[in-house]
Amino acid sequence: MTKDVFLQRLQQKLDIFEKAISNNEKEWIIKGFIDIYKNIYTISIDTKIISKVLELLLFPLLQQFATENDLDVELSPQQNFYPDLTFIDRKNQQLFALDIKTTYRVDEEKVNGMTLGAFTGYFRNRDSCKNIAFPYCQYAGHFVLGIIYSQSNKLVDERKVYTLNDLNDIPSVIHDFKFFAQPKYKIATARPGSGNTKNIGSIINIQALIDGNGPFSILGEEIFDDYWMYYLTNDMAKSLELDRPYTNLKEYQQYKAKGLDILEQHRAEIEKQAEEE
Repeated sequence: MTKDVFLQRLQQKLDIFEKAISNNEKEWIIKGFIDIYKNIYTISIDTKIISKVLELLLFPLLQQFATENDLDVELSPQQNFYPDLTFIDRKNQQLFALDIKTTYRVDEEKVNGMTLGAFTGYFRNRDSCKNIAFPYCQYAGHFVLGIIYSQSNKLVDERKVYTLNDLNDIPSVIHDFKFFAQPKYKIATARPGSGNTKNIGSIINIQALIDGNGPFSILGEEIFDDYWMYYLTNDMAKSLELDRPYTNLKEYQQYKAKGLDILEQHRAEIEKQAEEE
């Protein structure tokens, strides 16, 4: 299986995934957590909790997808390892990385944004097994399964305890889902996910996410890799005693136009740091 076929088949399942987690009114089927006494506690609007529960809902569906396509699937061996799931083609042992990412709408056109994994560590030292299921270089493709949702406007009283008889009265904290699947580089932006973090940021336009129309979609995955492998935050540049080579794509193009001596000096220092991490 090629990476293009993997993506195409995954995209064919998006409607099924959406229907599996929502009812006919597009409300989330999850209402809360239940204890052994059959008390139900409502789910918080906390995005980390929502993301984790959505992942748990999708794992059986993704296992079924793997079985249908003669793939083995391995979950991330530890929390905060990349990727969330590794699919392995049984015929040729090709590896496909899939991260599940969730985000909420801030208006009809934009979402809050997502982080798309680190641009240090395993991303730079691509033979490393640190914090990654398999070395980054062994994956034939890196993909994101994205879930966009709207937060409920209804106030949820988290102090209230419900019973099974109240199930239909418990409000869903999220609704109106939209799934998308794209190669990671196609939905990446040229800025970190937030502040001075070492995570790649995503574009935030909803239609661009669905279509995979980020700034690197035209430039290509090689430019995406090159840009983020040598990107430095302020703190990273200070620790290397270097000027930041670039902070956006325009500056990156100017940086690439400089003499080879300057490029090699910067890149040698960055690669040395990556090997030490």
